[in-house]
Amino acid sequence: MQETISNDVSVLAAERVSKSFGNVPVLFSVSFDICAGEVHALIGENGAGKSTLMKILSGFLETTSGAIRLDGQEISLPPDGQAEALGIVLIHQELNLAEQMTVAENIYLGRELTQHGFINSSEMARRASAMFAEFGLDISPSARISDLSIAQKQMVEIVKAISRNARVLIMDEPTAVLTEAETELFFKQVRKLKAGGTAIVFVSHKLHEVKEIADRVTILRDGQWITTKSVEEFTLDSMAQMMVGRELSDFYPPMNEADVDAEIVLETRNLNTKNLKDISFRLRKGEVLGFAGLIGSGRTELFEAICSLEERQGGAVQVSGKQADFRSPAEARDAGIVYLTKDRKAKGLLMEQGMRPNMTLFALPKFTRRFMLDRAAEQTALERGIRRFDIRARNPNCRTRELSGGNQQKLLLAKIMEAEPRIVIIDEPTRGIDVGTKQQIYHFIAALAAEGMSVVVISSEMPEIIGICHRVLVMRSGRITGELTGDAINENEIVRFAAGLKEERAHG
Repeated sequence: MQETISNDVSVLAAERVSKSFGNVPVLFSVSFDICAGEVHALIGENGAGKSTLMKILSGFLETTSGAIRLDGQEISLPPDGQAEALGIVLIHQELNLAEQMTVAENIYLGRELTQHGFINSSEMARRASAMFAEFGLDISPSARISDLSIAQKQMVEIVKAISRNARVLIMDEPTAVLTEAETELFFKQVRKLKAGGTAIVFVSHKLHEVKEIADRVTILRDGQWITTKSVEEFTLDSMAQMMVGRELSDFYPPMNEADVDAEIVLETRNLNTKNLKDISFRLRKGEVLGFAGLIGSGRTELFEAICSLEERQGGAVQVSGKQADFRSPAEARDAGIVYLTKDRKAKGLLMEQGMRPNMTLFALPKFTRRFMLDRAAEQTALERGIRRFDIRARNPNCRTRELSGGNQQKLLLAKIMEAEPRIVIIDEPTRGIDVGTKQQIYHFIAALAAEGMSVVVISSEMPEIIGICHRVLVMRSGRITGELTGDAINENEIVRFAAGLKEERAHG
């Protein structure tokens, strides 16, 4: 029998809840409760059932069996977000903002402040500004959502939810795109809400954050409840092992030593864009080259400029010693360079389409015969990608949005590999995915390098930069400030270069 350790009356609880989609069960008699003034973390691998349970607790999905209780009383929650009227607010993992409206309009959408029958825009802007000031954020209430960064949009979502005075606040990966500083500000607000009696469900793949902010932890695996314990009863390792059901001693794969005399497959000389200044570096065959630095340091812009996704304003790019002035990503692809975006949902995949068109879209010329799509070749490619990258789906014909985040990421990786590249650029390879899938992706990257491909890893997670890269370049304010190899690839050195406390000039 499942047990929780709370001594207080639960504000919201699921009792032996099961859920099936058609004939496919995804939750098996799961119980979960949350008390006032508590942060209860819900963790598990992608596909474990966390998002399904959260949508049930917030009224976006109905149970197949089992009960939901609010303040101890069984209840049928109203659908489609109307449970907010009962004080239950869900912050979705997918941003749910109106792109062409202002920040203040989004925060008060559906509950606009009025005066004499007219919308009081100035008061909404004033209150929004005060909330952002409390977070220590410099976001204008009059800014359009479409003009904000992903991290800023996430903070708007968080402020929007907090402004609703929720009794129960359910947060799905709220810190996935936040910097460490933004996360600390966010946690400060979470602690205030907790002190005020708000019940908070916190879902995250960042186990160190779970350890920092949670009171209790519930672990799901394959749709089943595994355990609920006080956070003090867990170590980071024990949480990870219970999530995946196996040891993670080989979390980072053994890496072949990089050949310092190997062929230079990619080189930039004094590359400039609007925000980059004289970027020069070399990438060698079979190397995993890491790019570290704070968000906004220019890492993504650099490789978007190389692949013609960002305008260059000077400098040279060479591929295997030949000048390369790509006019489109397709030209970069044809030269053997592929770029895996960090924003898989908005820029990487067609979320409403199936896996097959997503799999073949980037390498479409391979699958056309006399201007017609070769469906059989597409299907073969999909089956190959599913096997190679261990993509798991309830139904091979499902829409891509129905896949877990980790399986979406593996589909995106399989998609770019269909182009048969020699140089693979992966931006934030494990953002928003679970520890088990992270391990798989690290092993995929090591295998690519062992096969002789060259891999660039852009990451804000220092452990993975340290764990999988032969060499690391650190960026700050649009410039490369340092190069690290061997034992020098460590957190202290990366932080010193990223923060501007140290700088060197030579990069190879």
